[in-house]
Amino acid sequence: EQLPRVIAVDEYKGDTSAGKYQLLVADGATGRPVDILPDRKKETLKQYLQQKGGQVEVVVMDMSAPFHQAARRALNRPIIVADRFHVHRHVYWALERVRRRVQHTLSSYHRKRCKRLKHVFTKKAEDLTAQQVKIRDQYLAGSEELRTAYELKEAFRAWFERSKRRMTTGQAGAIREDLYAFYRQVEASGCPDMAQAAATVRRWQTEILNSFTFDYHNGTVEGLNNQT
Repeated sequence: EQLPRVIAVDEYKGDTSAGKYQLLVADGATGRPVDILPDRKKETLKQYLQQKGGQVEVVVMDMSAPFHQAARRALNRPIIVADRFHVHRHVYWALERVRRRVQHTLSSYHRKRCKRLKHVFTKKAEDLTAQQVKIRDQYLAGSEELRTAYELKEAFRAWFERSKRRMTTGQAGAIREDLYAFYRQVEASGCPDMAQAAATVRRWQTEILNSFTFDYHNGTVEGLNNQT
């Protein structure tokens, strides 16, 4: 009848008379499924939270504006936590847009090769094999645009890893200052795709920083939805 103090919400593709997408509500601390809503509409979630969310203090979600609005309107000053995977996704999407654009300018052989080996650009730099480093550097050397986007992706990833370590020692101010430095780096780069990603991160900055402060994520819920 009443939702727990921390909840996590995430949509999944199902099939009901109400629509193609449903919404899973889970206990944000344990990952235990609590309820399934018949659709992912903002009004549906808002009404549900108004009825059963009297004890809810924290809501974990992907970077969905309708979910954010529903939680804000239904609950009493909730703490909203942006899921970390979705934070990374916007930066990786920006890199992929650049890679695809550069790929189309290459010869037929390299266009197919670059597409087949796209994981080389998204994989952590320190996890690349010697052969993968060689392939990566070959394509980065041929495109200033791709090299810039790749370096910005790595800069954001480095900020994220540092932030996880810093939060355990109470360095919230340093986390925020480093993020501002990333914004400046993106602005100076002149890369429009990364500028778009950075603008999204800036809009969700409070919720992203909350993910370090409260250490909640949607990983368990994503797993349940994939199973479904």
